[in-house]
Amino acid sequence: MQPAFTVWLTGPPNSGKTTLAEILRDELTSLDCPVELFDGNILRDKLSPNLGFSRSDREMHCRRVAYFCSVLNRHGVACIVALIAPYEELRQELRQEIPEYYEVFLDCPLDTLAARDTKGLYAKALAGELPNFTGVTDPYEIPAAAELTLDTQDEKPEQCVAAILRGLREQGLLPGLG
Repeated sequence: MQPAFTVWLTGPPNSGKTTLAEILRDELTSLDCPVELFDGNILRDKLSPNLGFSRSDREMHCRRVAYFCSVLNRHGVACIVALIAPYEELRQELRQEIPEYYEVFLDCPLDTLAARDTKGLYAKALAGELPNFTGVTDPYEIPAAAELTLDTQDEKPEQCVAAILRGLREQGLLPGLG
């Protein structure tokens, strides 16, 4: 059975989580690594449609995802999670739930995040029209102990994914692959 782990991509909205997750999934698949992608953009509708964006709702949503990751990991399936997980205390809890947890912080300045926003949510949040928007009207706590921090403003997605794969190999999570 292949080694199993969870790569949790965390960062504010539009920092590149989905883009990197999809490329990483394709790379791991090409290495014959069984992998499942949990994308926050899809999960809200499918897994937690009853939850809002309060702190407790966000935490419950992340805990649900972590549970599924831990189960899949036990069965040899690597997981990639593209989910904000904005609170440091919560991310530390996730580390306890998922034995082979590899956290990647996507660092990107606010002006770039807003420029990437095709839905206009940053503009609304900055104007005070959108409550509970992570990084503007709700906190995003920068990870204290991420295994990897990536500059998604200046680094190309392929460079970021190569860095993640290197990190996974260095941690012994991808032994003998690639």
